[in-house]
This record gives sequence, C-alpha cells and structure tokens, in this order.
Amino acid sequence: MGSTGVRIAIDAMGGDHAPDEIVAGALRAREELGVEVLLVGDPQQIQSKLPPKTNLAHVEIVSASEAIAMDEEPLSAIRRKPKASINVAMDLVKKQQADAVVSAGHSGAAMAAALLRLGRLPGIDRPAIGAVFPTMVAGKPVLVLDVGANVDCRPKFLEQFAVMGSIYSQYVLGTPEPKVGLLNIGEEDCKGNDAAVRAHQLLKEKAGITFIGNAEGRDVLSGHFDVIVCDGFVGNVLLKFAEAVGEIMLQIMREELPQGVRGQIGTAILKPNLRRIKQRVDHAEHGGALLLGVGGICIISHGSSQAPSIFNAIRMAKEAVNNQVIQRIQSQYQSVQQESG
Repeated sequence: MGSTGVRIAIDAMGGDHAPDEIVAGALRAREELGVEVLLVGDPQQIQSKLPPKTNLAHVEIVSASEAIAMDEEPLSAIRRKPKASINVAMDLVKKQQADAVVSAGHSGAAMAAALLRLGRLPGIDRPAIGAVFPTMVAGKPVLVLDVGANVDCRPKFLEQFAVMGSIYSQYVLGTPEPKVGLLNIGEEDCKGNDAAVRAHQLLKEKAGITFIGNAEGRDVLSGHFDVIVCDGFVGNVLLKFAEAVGEIMLQIMREELPQGVRGQIGTAILKPNLRRIKQRVDHAEHGGALLLGVGGICIISHGSSQAPSIFNAIRMAKEAVNNQVIQRIQSQYQSVQQESG
C-alpha cells in the first residue's frame, strides 16, 4: 500500500513492552494503513527489533537519547530530559515534521510534553483525555472525557470537554448529532454536588451541542449517549473498570467453551461471532485515548499495549489527522463561543 502522506511519530521507548511491540505495531500500520512511521528512541534498540529484510520504505528512525520511566514525576522529568523520546516526538509535530504522536509511555509525561511543546488550543483551559467505549448498540461507541488528565474539574472545563467531544464524535466517529450527557448520580437536574449542578446548567444553556441531561453509571454503555463528560478522577476509574470487565468477559468465554473435539467444532462454528465480540469489548481494539485541547494530535495508549493496540492507536491518529480534528475544534469552538456571546 502506498503512503497516504500522514506521518506518525511513535514513542518507541514508551510502555511495558517497548520497543518490541511498539515497533511491531508500527510496521503493521505502515503496511496496512499506508502511513509513514517515525520511530523515536534508541536507534540501536529499534534497529534490533526490525525483522530481517524489513522494507524500510516510509519508516524513519529518529534518535532520542533518553526515556522517561513510569515512576518519574512527569513535569520535572520532561524538563530534565529534553532528549527523552516523548519530547523528541512532540517536537516533530511542533516543527510540522509529523502529523501526530502515539505513546504508550508515561501518560502524565505525554500530557506534560504536549502542553509544553504544542500548547493549548485558543479558548481551551484544560485538555482532556477522551476514550472510546463500546455500548450495547453495535457500531455505536460512546466517547468519555476526561479519563485522567484532570483530577478536579470546574464546570467550565466540563463545558469545553463537551464541545471538543461533540466535534470528535461527529467528524471522526461519524455521529450526525452527538448526544451529550453529564456523568452524575441521578437523572434530575438538581442531583450531584455543587459543581455537578452548575455544570448541568452550563451544558443545558450551551449553544452548538446537544445536551440531553445527566447520565448515571448504568447509562454509560447503554448507547443512549454519544459523549459523556466527567472529571478525570471518576473517568479514569470508569475506564479501568470497563477494561477489567472486558477482560473478564473474554476470560469467561474461553473458560466456558466446551473442551476437546466438541469444543473445537463449536469454536470453529462460533469463530466469526467470537471475533466480533472481542472487537467490541477488548480495549486493545480501540488503541488508546486522544488528548483533546492541545495544538496537535496526541494518542495516549495503555502502558501494557502490545502490537495490536499500537496499530489501532496509529489508526486512531490517522483518522484524527484526516478528519482535521484540531482545525475543527479551533474553528467550531470559536464559532460556538461567538454564538453564546
């Protein structure tokens, strides 16, 4: 497949399985998605993970002499290690030598590097990490944000998340008129703490989005909402709980399928269905979460990501680039602000 011209900078040193799985996922993306991949990190380690006779067309190794460990304080590490792989990858986007960044490394470091090097978009106070969840309606995902960037959120931040999430849902996920919900402990307008009540009022009055009210925990995966906003503390707990539920479902399915010849025949018959179930509930199929609100496309993958997750994260980055998410947030957010006075 020829290159689409989309260039993705990949933090090859980030994650529990770096650089092996990162390189493998990037090479698959190069072949199947037609993107150009820039593998950022220790050239010798990266080179050693390339299979013999690898076609290096549309593959570039960018040297980075340092890496940020998962136990380091993100902001100080970003400043102390200017040649860290995540910093070098962000600089490639800043210099317009790459269109997006994908990292499975320290999520806090990725966010800090994005803020320091790419900056916030005009009108955005805080960036948010948006994660795509499956729902009970096939082919209808829900975008939840924030899932970890901001532990505490003012109502105004949630309002901005709703605008950015609606744009992403509409143009990348293909939802014509995204329905927005506020994660809360009840459906009534008066439910929740003071911040939740004030956020509900702001969202209700917000021009340019379709706010349909509070979403309780049981509503998140119902398919009734397309975008759900919450603070990063609750969102991160929700994300990791959902990942665990997906893993448990897959494990139960493996354990409960009959053994022996009978099991082999049954599994063969059910294989297409099982594959579709895995695609819907396995978090690896979604690749990662998009950091919305910064001046570039940045996908943050799970620290335990393996090649399939990295492939899907690169796919997500490519879709965000092709659908001009940054430009749409800039132009449409500004127009929404003007309409609301």
